[in-house]
Amino acid sequence: MSGLRIVRLANFVAPASGGLRTALRELGKGYRAAGHEPVLVHPGPRAEDRETEQGRVITLPGPPLPGSGGYRLLTDRRRLARLLAELEPDRLEVSDRTTLRWTGAWARRARVPSVMVSHERLDGVLRSWGLPERTARRTADALNLRTARSFARVVCTTDFAAREFARLGVRNVVRAPLGVDPAARHPGLRDARLRARYAAEDETLLLLCSRLSVEKRPGTALDALEVLRRRGLRAVLVVAGDGPLRSRLRQRARARGLPVTFLGHVDDPALLGALQASADVCLAPGPVETFGLAALEALACGTPVVASAASALPEVIGPAGAVAADHGEAFADAVRRVLARPAAQRRRTARRRAETYGWAAAVDAFLAAHGATGLVRPGVPGDVACLPGGVS
Repeated sequence: MSGLRIVRLANFVAPASGGLRTALRELGKGYRAAGHEPVLVHPGPRAEDRETEQGRVITLPGPPLPGSGGYRLLTDRRRLARLLAELEPDRLEVSDRTTLRWTGAWARRARVPSVMVSHERLDGVLRSWGLPERTARRTADALNLRTARSFARVVCTTDFAAREFARLGVRNVVRAPLGVDPAARHPGLRDARLRARYAAEDETLLLLCSRLSVEKRPGTALDALEVLRRRGLRAVLVVAGDGPLRSRLRQRARARGLPVTFLGHVDDPALLGALQASADVCLAPGPVETFGLAALEALACGTPVVASAASALPEVIGPAGAVAADHGEAFADAVRRVLARPAAQRRRTARRRAETYGWAAAVDAFLAAHGATGLVRPGVPGDVACLPGGVS
């Protein structure tokens, strides 16, 4: 059998997107390298159809989501259904289990095996929007059961992400971690001149690479900085990211007299890598992160990470950093614990941890979820097994 046409649907992809956009790009590149035909469909301001390094990318017009900082949605179901029928996918991969869950039913009718990728803990997101814990859990459980029944497979990138399905007894969940490119992110990117632009030689440079939205809890980074400085540590914070909370965070930093530099979205990979390699500690305060690609990239650059203990990051960072409760005091304590380790040791540990995650392994795991167990890499013949439709 020749390579599969894997049609991938994604919402919440914007020019300033971070982790999801990276994952889609790297997986698409990997699918192509394995001899398959990836097609990505996502929303944008206008219709486009182009060939890229990750395969064919089709943009359908989609309205912006109010208050989201630029996210758009695929809302025209008829147009999307027509496009899916025209594309005749061999596999369907969906990266939005809320507004695009209906495509699972389309795939079942079309007898196309389908995969839903869980990029967030739904119960955690609902709590971050202000729902009481019991209500959030009950709502998430109902939606997650519908998702599991609609798709042949549900892909979770960590055990943390899988637990909200496991508690329901869902049996069609598979694990497939994400990865990092160790050649693109490495300690050699450390730039003394770039570091000196934001921090004096005797100052600790903290870095937050995150979308500035409620569920990411970026305010915890500012709180931690304030605590550290109150305790006598000369620390500064650089924020690489944008989102609906940016103005509010800038006002908070100004009102508290905190040395915070807001760079907005950094779309230059070389600059972002240099920032990650030049920082002393990277902060990852999001409590509902199901993987944390920015944190993994920081580790690859040799920079330890302090992350929310409530997220999936403890699984990812392992000994290459520290975890903390979701408040400034705890994050400040964790930063001090990390800085107490010898610099060479903590940077070496971070790099070694990142080297256990690679995109090749991630691509293999995702293709296995699609039933493509015999990979067709360039110059290497192989067979592609078919995945039966329906929930197993």
